[in-house]
Amino acid sequence: MGQVADGGSPAIAEASENSEPGQSSEPASRGLLSRFFGARAPETEIQAEQPKAPLPAPPPGLGNLRRMRVGDVAIPKVEIEAVPVTITRDELVEKFREHGYSRLPVFKETLDTPLGLVHLKDLALEYGFGSGNGRFSLRKLIRPLLYVPPSMPIGVLLQKMQVQRIHMALVIDEYGGVDGLLTLEDLIEQVIGEIEDEHDEADDAYWREEKPGQWIVQARAPVCDFEAVTGMRLADAEAEDEIDSMGGLVFMQLGRVPARGEVVVAENGVEYEVVDADPRRIKRLRVRLPGVAPAE
Repeated sequence: MGQVADGGSPAIAEASENSEPGQSSEPASRGLLSRFFGARAPETEIQAEQPKAPLPAPPPGLGNLRRMRVGDVAIPKVEIEAVPVTITRDELVEKFREHGYSRLPVFKETLDTPLGLVHLKDLALEYGFGSGNGRFSLRKLIRPLLYVPPSMPIGVLLQKMQVQRIHMALVIDEYGGVDGLLTLEDLIEQVIGEIEDEHDEADDAYWREEKPGQWIVQARAPVCDFEAVTGMRLADAEAEDEIDSMGGLVFMQLGRVPARGEVVVAENGVEYEVVDADPRRIKRLRVRLPGVAPAE
């Protein structure tokens, strides 16, 4: 009784008779499935074809301590400044002077065999102030550092740094190799925002001229103001509508955040050297106009 073996149910037959000639029965069957399963296949297909915009970096706040991971904040391995344990005293002093850091990782043969870190204060107290006549040995200056996985929440690492009084950590991948580096300052900046120290440029000094045709420029410097100083058009009409800062100009040309030390040459011949950057943003640039030789 009621089986559809010999002609189908009256409801389905009536629907077939009312359909227009040449019209497929697929919409009717799809509507039936939608009523049973709540399917919305057409809208799902359209949504799948639309690319998702990249998520912006989260603003500073206490929620980042739980939400963000070590891998989100760490400086990539290729940008780590480190020294071998066999380095001489003069070379180590020059390394500190060149980069302006107070701590540097120390490794044995490669960065994947780290030994610890050396602090500028220890170097100055042991071999500076007129007491540097003895034989130099970096090993006795090495301090311990932390080794953490990239999946660790930054709040957990911040607590470990506070308890163990170690302000630098190396990120170790699943194979035991070094994957990145971060400091206590990097973690605090995720909560309170960027920290300006004595090595950073003043807020009102967007740029300074190193020599004719070459400037050190803050990434947040307005493009139009810097164009007025150089007397050269740096952004085309299309880019001017989308960007405001010098860092945004370089980011638009590459489509990504460049690494520190990377050089970008624009079509008009202007060179942008990335002096300072982290994985999330550009901080400072060295801009050279066409015809200006690079500094030695």
